[in-house]
Amino acid sequence: MKKIFFLVLLMLFSSGSVFGESFQDLLSLAEQGGAKEQYLIGEKYYFGEDGATQNYEKAFYWYTKSALQGNEFAQVNLGVMYFQGKGITRDSKKAVEWFKKAAIQGDAEAQGNLGYMYEQGKGVTKDYKQAVVWFKISAGQGNAKAQNYLGVMYEQGKGIPKDLKKAVEWYKKSSELGYAFAQVNLGVMYDYGKGVAQDYAQAAKWYKKAAEQGNINAQNYLGVMYDQGKGVPQDFGLAVEWFKKSALQGNDFAQNYLGVMCKNGKGTPQDFKQAVEWYKKAAEQGNANAQGNLGAMYEHGKGVPQDDKLAYVWKLLAATQGSKDAIKASDIAAKKLSSKELAEAQELASKIRYRIDHPAQ
Repeated sequence: MKKIFFLVLLMLFSSGSVFGESFQDLLSLAEQGGAKEQYLIGEKYYFGEDGATQNYEKAFYWYTKSALQGNEFAQVNLGVMYFQGKGITRDSKKAVEWFKKAAIQGDAEAQGNLGYMYEQGKGVTKDYKQAVVWFKISAGQGNAKAQNYLGVMYEQGKGIPKDLKKAVEWYKKSSELGYAFAQVNLGVMYDYGKGVAQDYAQAAKWYKKAAEQGNINAQNYLGVMYDQGKGVPQDFGLAVEWFKKSALQGNDFAQNYLGVMCKNGKGTPQDFKQAVEWYKKAAEQGNANAQGNLGAMYEHGKGVPQDDKLAYVWKLLAATQGSKDAIKASDIAAKKLSSKELAEAQELASKIRYRIDHPAQ
């Protein structure tokens, strides 16, 4: 049996099917009112398994029938479908209702989801204390995602007194269960000595565990560790490898770092054009360092034709994010332009800023 879980990401939880019946046999039993069979038919339609074509409306129909009979697995999944708007109009209040029903029955996934809804203020009034209550109950049952969230609440002092040592404890519990987000968080605590003695080797260890699971932030952090030789032997080639994994998933920090590596020929052959490509990807996501770096490439004509106007545009965009160095660089670049060029560059910068702030438009 599978439950749909959505703390941070849509996650699938498998508790193992105890039924060996064919789809048609299950459907027949479900039509006769069997709550477990109704849940399983909903599962087949949701995931498109065992001869069933994926159909969220039918999944919703069968989950509802099962949930109304008190099946907590169906109640959790029905809540997620309401939250995501799959098979039904999105309704966070309804999602909360179903999570509560399953949570009261002791379902750890539902308890974690309910904590998330209170923490985010989705379908209910935002209430960090209630979020902590449900995260604690779920975490106490060994739910790795809730353990991580509880660590976050302790680290940030949300709904509970700030306690970095407690945050580390919960991150460890979750990390040891293999939850990548917690592994990243634990790595950060070791990296900066928060709630635990600073230990770069431990930080690198946990970053690597998360990075190997594909975690985009962990891959970037691990790249930094290899670049700087923190907790691991310095290795520019491995730094580039991990930056690239993260950059290809869209991490703007990794994209900027990769641009720097390409520009300086660290761990990869020097390639100004590649550097520009990576700077541009990060800059277009609003990364201030990448915007400044891209401006410098235009200023010096490295990897792109020399262009004082575009150099100013990207430096101006970086400056608007408050960096003193970027403001100074922008002011210097502005002096190279005529009044007309300056006005044109400022207009272009405004258009780019709008695209960055409204990526879907």
